[in-house]
Amino acid sequence: MAEWENVGAPSPIFNGSNSDNGGDSTLEDLNVYFASGDSAYIIIASAMVLIMVPGLAFLYSGLARRKSALSLIWAVMGSMAVVNFQWYLWGYSLAFSPTATNGFIGNLNHVVLRNTLGTRSPGSNFIPSLLYSFYQLQFAAVTVAIVMGAVAERGRLLPAMVFCFFFMTIVYCPVACWVWNVNGWAFKWGVLDYAGGGPVEIVSGAGALAYSLVLGRRQERMLVNFRPHNVSLITLGTVLLWFGWLGFNGGSAFGANLRAVMACWNSNLTACFSGVTWVLLDYRLAKKISMVGLCSGFISGLVAATPASGFLSPHASILLGVAAGVCANFATKIKYLIGIDDSMDVFAEHGIPGVVGLVFNGFFATDIVVGLDGFNTGVGGQGWIDGNWARMYKQIAYIFACLAYTFVVSTALAKLIDIIPGLHLRASDHAELMGMDDDQLGEFAYDYVEVRRDYLAWTPNHTKAPIAGLEPLPEAQTSTSDAEPEQIKTQ
Repeated sequence: MAEWENVGAPSPIFNGSNSDNGGDSTLEDLNVYFASGDSAYIIIASAMVLIMVPGLAFLYSGLARRKSALSLIWAVMGSMAVVNFQWYLWGYSLAFSPTATNGFIGNLNHVVLRNTLGTRSPGSNFIPSLLYSFYQLQFAAVTVAIVMGAVAERGRLLPAMVFCFFFMTIVYCPVACWVWNVNGWAFKWGVLDYAGGGPVEIVSGAGALAYSLVLGRRQERMLVNFRPHNVSLITLGTVLLWFGWLGFNGGSAFGANLRAVMACWNSNLTACFSGVTWVLLDYRLAKKISMVGLCSGFISGLVAATPASGFLSPHASILLGVAAGVCANFATKIKYLIGIDDSMDVFAEHGIPGVVGLVFNGFFATDIVVGLDGFNTGVGGQGWIDGNWARMYKQIAYIFACLAYTFVVSTALAKLIDIIPGLHLRASDHAELMGMDDDQLGEFAYDYVEVRRDYLAWTPNHTKAPIAGLEPLPEAQTSTSDAEPEQIKTQ
């Protein structure tokens, strides 16, 4: 049988004429040194991951009250702008510069995208660093967007954006360097984290928990009869997240190869089984099935698949989905035990499933799946099923390092920003009562919020409504019921 040439592969693997930029683009075509098919796939995957940011915005907006719905969309989208600047400025360099050898954080060799033109990327010899940096930018943006769920219904937006910039610099970039940089301590130690169980999921979950701790609980009277205001938005956000997650996990194979396909398969299986598991757990209590519960389960499964989808077989991914659904569902009670108002359950749905996925790598990671990318053939045993018993304690040590570092540093950062004049993280009690949309933006996701408020201001019962600037009526004109005003007594 004749052998077919891989027409998508580059002719020479690396030019080598310029170790900084890979060559002179004014004199030669630098594209010939990379696989056009792989590059095209990663460009598309980058766009898919970007869609996850508005997906998160819609998800958080639907989970909140309508009077704070727009502020969460702004927080998530605004954080993306901050991360883009930080990543361009020095974020990529701090996370991925290969010339840094300390194992904990990169150097400034790639500040403002220096030396990222036509060099080989850390992820694959077949895609350039310029594309790799853009793809990894989307991961950073999604991570910080997840953290923004912590500001729900009581957090100010400007201080949150300041937090985003420094959170990226001193939390996300170091943890990404640990496990994805070729000189990172976790990478060298052999920790298995495919697409970001540590840098994305644990960092976002623990970071949101820390921010919620410093921000404080919402007013108890505001939590009475609390329900998500728009389940349709929650569903739309979940669908956009799922779509982006296929680029997130599939693209982390850094090429259009079989490992990417396996990662997409595993992501779907884990999400579906996690979603069904969550619904069944809720049904045992409420005797009803829930759309919000199904979406929560889907997301928990996708989170668990993030570190594991490029290492596990489909059978193990099904088990992972069930385990992630159970653990995340019960983890939603953690915030009541520790007294932290994690309003969007970020830690329960991101931090905990991320931990579960990393633990599953220690058990079920196999070289059969790893070798599907065509580059990592012959890497040897991965998890327990491959006979590598030492992998598990490395996974557990890495999990605790990510959790402890992120929570401690994020808490300190949030407290420091909070004491700076003008950057108090929390809005006033009155602003919380009115809603963050009115207080922070002066805009509303739904125009009837403002219309209803204006109407209530002219009703006989307006002293019962939280209307800014209104003075109470004389005692004789006040009402004792929201339905029927008290009759004025005459002598």
